[in-house]
Amino acid sequence: MIPWQRVESADAVIFDCDGTLVDSMPIHFLAWNRTMTEVGIELPEDRFYAMGGIPTHRIIEMLAHEQKVLVDAHATAQRKEEAFFELIHMLEPIHIIVEVAEKLRGLKPIAVASGGSRHGIEKQLRHVGILDWFDTIVCAEDTTRHKPDPDVFLESASRLGVTPEKCLVFEDAELGIEAAKRAGMDWLDVRNYFESKRIALP
Repeated sequence: MIPWQRVESADAVIFDCDGTLVDSMPIHFLAWNRTMTEVGIELPEDRFYAMGGIPTHRIIEMLAHEQKVLVDAHATAQRKEEAFFELIHMLEPIHIIVEVAEKLRGLKPIAVASGGSRHGIEKQLRHVGILDWFDTIVCAEDTTRHKPDPDVFLESASRLGVTPEKCLVFEDAELGIEAAKRAGMDWLDVRNYFESKRIALP
């Protein structure tokens, strides 16, 4: 059960998107697998989940460096996004967390803070019908440093006009939780309330 006392005591609530509001991580992995296979890079599923919150092109740069593969990280990131959008019909909301946002909507400031691109995040939120619920949406383009650095959460708090220590973050990834801690915010691990399905590779 969601600990509503902690939700109600916060002055603002900030939600990650992928794996928090939408059950997108298995679909992202399918898109990653398809794209990385094309360029000759290996990305094990557990490693993929461990890097949740890092922008796509940064992940590609890291993997290419480790595996000594020459790729255009930004072009490959674009191909990965296109592969994801081809599968977006499979995307479903994480109802237990979306219900929290629905109850808070209009009652206290709420935001989305993600390491994903604005185009991709807005497309997902629009797909599940909740794009217009949030007072602000902070994405990869809005900060120079990304999770586990706290910048995306601090920028969200600033835009909402709330001090960080009065914010509560909903997150599903270790890097995101670390970012919330570094921001001085309270946080809840979505994985305690929802288990994402894993989709078998073709």
